[in-house]
Amino acid sequence: MPTFSTIELQTSPGESLTNITDKVQQAIKNSGVKEGLCAVFAPHTTAGLTLNSAIDPRTAADLILELHRLVPTRVDFQHTYDTPADAAGHIKATLVGNSATLIVTGGEAALGSSQSILFFEFDGPRERKVHVQVLGMKD
Repeated sequence: MPTFSTIELQTSPGESLTNITDKVQQAIKNSGVKEGLCAVFAPHTTAGLTLNSAIDPRTAADLILELHRLVPTRVDFQHTYDTPADAAGHIKATLVGNSATLIVTGGEAALGSSQSILFFEFDGPRERKVHVQVLGMKD
């Protein structure tokens, strides 16, 4: 039987990356699944998920700055529902994506030695949610 949980976040103003690896690993542990899959999903149009290094905090700064360079906040977007930052956030979320599927083995996500699960905020501050569903075999 799959288990479902939700991680709640309060993000910083503007753009930011939040390491949610420990929270996802805890959701996997709580599920009791030893071998299977874990789906992680951000149900937001101006946020995303990525797997990358969290060892050096400058990595987060580089990722944020490079996405901002590629998609700067500007007023000539066709859609500015909330603000120009909101429009830029939609495009950045499309580029980054909003989900990750992880292999679960030994009761935890099989991440690389420097990989972390990072929540990307493109239009903060906001109250955000990340859904986690774990499927697989228990003891």
